[in-house]
Amino acid sequence: VNMTSKKINYTYLVSWSEDDNEYVGLCLEFPSLSWLASTPEEALTGIRKVVSEVIKDIEQNKEKFPEPIDCNDFLKNITKTTPHQNHLLQTTTTLNQPHF
Repeated sequence: VNMTSKKINYTYLVSWSEDDNEYVGLCLEFPSLSWLASTPEEALTGIRKVVSEVIKDIEQNKEKFPEPIDCNDFLKNITKTTPHQNHLLQTTTTLNQPHF
């Protein structure tokens, strides 16, 4: 899908990373990208900048953009009655699946 002519609304997530001891910013549509920062606001700003640069490259190379994830569909795939650890595992697994 070529989306250069319209605004792209991607889904961003910021969470604490125990491994990195920092906040990590993620974009669900670009699961290989992340940004570490000392505050949630910096993590969000950082990942948005990274995604913006990737979008510029996609436009320049006339490649296809990942489709924005419908959050309602995404959330329906997560069982709400699972313990936190299982919920996190399911979310991570879902995030690592291709979305385009």
